[in-house]
Amino acid sequence: MSLDQAEAFARIQLLRSANIGPVSYAQLLGRFGTAREAIEALPDLAARGAKRNYKPAQRRRIEQEVEATRAAGARYLFHDMADYPALLRAMDGAPPIVTYRGDLSLAAKPCVAMVGARNASAAAVKLARDLARDLVAEGFTIVSGLAKGIDGASHEGALPATIGVIASGIDIAYPAQHAKLQEQVASEGLLIAEEAPGTEPRGQQFPKRNRIIAGLSLGTLVVEAAPKSGSLITARLAGEAGREVMAVPAHPADARAQGCNQLIREGAVLVQNAADVVELLSGFDGKPRSHVNELANGFAFDESDDDDLASGDVADLLSLAPVGVDELVRQTGSTTGAVQMALLELEIAGRLQRHAGGRVSLLT
Repeated sequence: MSLDQAEAFARIQLLRSANIGPVSYAQLLGRFGTAREAIEALPDLAARGAKRNYKPAQRRRIEQEVEATRAAGARYLFHDMADYPALLRAMDGAPPIVTYRGDLSLAAKPCVAMVGARNASAAAVKLARDLARDLVAEGFTIVSGLAKGIDGASHEGALPATIGVIASGIDIAYPAQHAKLQEQVASEGLLIAEEAPGTEPRGQQFPKRNRIIAGLSLGTLVVEAAPKSGSLITARLAGEAGREVMAVPAHPADARAQGCNQLIREGAVLVQNAADVVELLSGFDGKPRSHVNELANGFAFDESDDDDLASGDVADLLSLAPVGVDELVRQTGSTTGAVQMALLELEIAGRLQRHAGGRVSLLT
């Protein structure tokens, strides 16, 4: 679909407004039809959630962001545009808006995510580079996060058929030593960012980046990773989304690779070469052989079963412990639409936190 400039601008403004995330953004569009009407409703919704004087993101701030995006040579991609990657759209909590540079058609090809340790061994770096090159020769696009170690090697081996997903704004290179590689990915492949231009990477943004990496791909391959690394987050997000999870086995004495062995023990598929990956992903039908995680239940807004439920009634049932929305529906005795609306009001008011699997809790 094509958006007029006013609605496109309003969508960016809506998403950049306080306490608006992918879920609340989608629910607001679903309820009000346009971002312009949703923005007008935000102060009243926040007041119903017990927050007064709520103000949407300032128009001047969005004007500056749009100018910075153009200056970086990037473009916006909205969730309902025809060339928004279908696999990513199916991901729970997919980003409603991203900016990108490069060849967007790469995301329409079968993609494999390759992730792993930043302080990777020399052997693992070479293996990642070789695997990426061999998979590209088989028609795949390689997706990774432009980090040091396995990520960088995967991009280098795959160029130009590679997608880099970054946790910063589209105009920020991170890590600094990969500035040249990031520019090469943007000019020869595809570079994607969810954050606004000028945003420096922070810790909480890397899991968000990881869900995009997993969401773009039919499967995620972990080449070398420690037991508590971000690479395993990406793998588990892939498993939750019903994608294939693969890992290269390693010597048990190597701490840098124990995460791979752990994944295999939990149900990831052991792979040793590109042929193993091709066998798994060629003709992938959405039924992975791996079983690292069960699928998370989605929860979409349905205006047809809306009724009047005070957000305070739902807040009284919430605590710091995450609970499923379906449980709130049962305990309130209300409709799903009414509970969703109450949760939306609490989120806009800054009182609600959303978790994986459609669970929610009060903010600390």
